[in-house]
Amino acid sequence: MKYLSLLFIFFLSVHTCNAQLFNREKVTYDANSGRGSTDNNLLRWGYFLGINSYDFNFDYNEDLRDIYVKKSAGFSVGLIGNLRLNDFIDFRLEPGLIITNRELYYSQTYFTGFPDLNNSDLTREVKSTYIHIPLLVKFSTKRINNFKPFIVGGFSTALNLSSNENNPDDNSNGQFRTKKNMFFYELGFGIDLYLYNFKFTPSIRGLFAINDELIRDEDPNSPWTGNVASMKTRGIFINFTFQ
Repeated sequence: MKYLSLLFIFFLSVHTCNAQLFNREKVTYDANSGRGSTDNNLLRWGYFLGINSYDFNFDYNEDLRDIYVKKSAGFSVGLIGNLRLNDFIDFRLEPGLIITNRELYYSQTYFTGFPDLNNSDLTREVKSTYIHIPLLVKFSTKRINNFKPFIVGGFSTALNLSSNENNPDDNSNGQFRTKKNMFFYELGFGIDLYLYNFKFTPSIRGLFAINDELIRDEDPNSPWTGNVASMKTRGIFINFTFQ
């Protein structure tokens, strides 16, 4: 349902610009400055605001019940630097701040043989604040009236400021730890909408971790980390870009 809600917001933003999309004449955005369209500039700048939903993908050593991940909507904000190669290909650097939250729910199966643990030990909250830096390639179609669809893909790195990687305490002391440095690949699509004073771009993008994010407990039989072969972030963004 969360992913459906994100998709609904994306398509609603496109629909609100429908009146300008299909005008007979192209809109000359940035007209007030006298510069006309800046699409042909070698370098362009902008910023984005967005929402996100992050998840974890688990692989296990043994076939026990899955760890359930409860997702929450997060917030994204950042800057954009765009390098134009030609009418159809651009390089983009989009450094940003991403705030998100996930809760892990463990089955009682994991705690067999640990009689001293209570119900609060069945859940772990994973708060993440990422400094996220993607390097992307944008492939656009030819502009049609006031819109230009595109696909985008690339790689990114992120620094998790909430990782607890260097915390000496582990889950036996209530501390769930993740790695500080992460690497991802990203794929998405969007539409450039040419409005009167600027270009507005709603886009949707998926993010998939390359490296394992979990810091394991000292006890190799830990009920929280002992059965986890890998824990990799995956997520979905809806960004609204202004240029």
